[in-house]
Amino acid sequence: MSASCRVAVLASGAGSNLSAVLDACELPDFPAEVVLVISNRRRCGALDIARARDIDALALPVADHGDDAVARDHAMVRALRAAHVELVVCAGYDRVLSDEVLAAFPNAILNIHPSLLPAFGGGMRAVEDALATGVKISGCTVHLLAAGAVDAGPIVLQAAVEVHDDDDADSLRRRIHEQEWRLLPEAIALWATGRLLPTGSRVRILRRGRLREGVG
Repeated sequence: MSASCRVAVLASGAGSNLSAVLDACELPDFPAEVVLVISNRRRCGALDIARARDIDALALPVADHGDDAVARDHAMVRALRAAHVELVVCAGYDRVLSDEVLAAFPNAILNIHPSLLPAFGGGMRAVEDALATGVKISGCTVHLLAAGAVDAGPIVLQAAVEVHDDDDADSLRRRIHEQEWRLLPEAIALWATGRLLPTGSRVRILRRGRLREGVG
């Protein structure tokens, strides 16, 4: 068990969730550190944020691997292992990870999704779909990734966000983001201190942490 859990963040966009995680990592008692940021895009805000904070940043576009997503994910696993990553966090990563990545980090990949799963899972338009359906409550979910389905792994944390009558996608997304920035660091801290116990399709949050094994 390392003193500080080594985290890699996968991101495709502006990096607001990454910023929230990095801000949390600067707190004296936070039990994790981001050691690597990976994007499937050569240029994105998340990579810029990582480089500005002297964190290793790696672009792995699928085009660099013959448009073979499995080959790209193989390179990703090599990079994660080379950085001795223990926990992988998908923070606005817009690609489905291959079974190879999931198998390399069992119960050690967290994902943030802008809906109250299982509602509006499986796509990148969860906020727009929530508005189109007319729901009164939306929100966000942090869950562990699992093979077999997108956005269907065991749920770790959720936060509800009221949908206002005058909301559009941008206004609702802003309020959901505020909850994401709170929830994601909390989930990372729970994992890093061994307080998440996955059992089948559910995750139990323990009062006291268990010893976790590092990935050498």
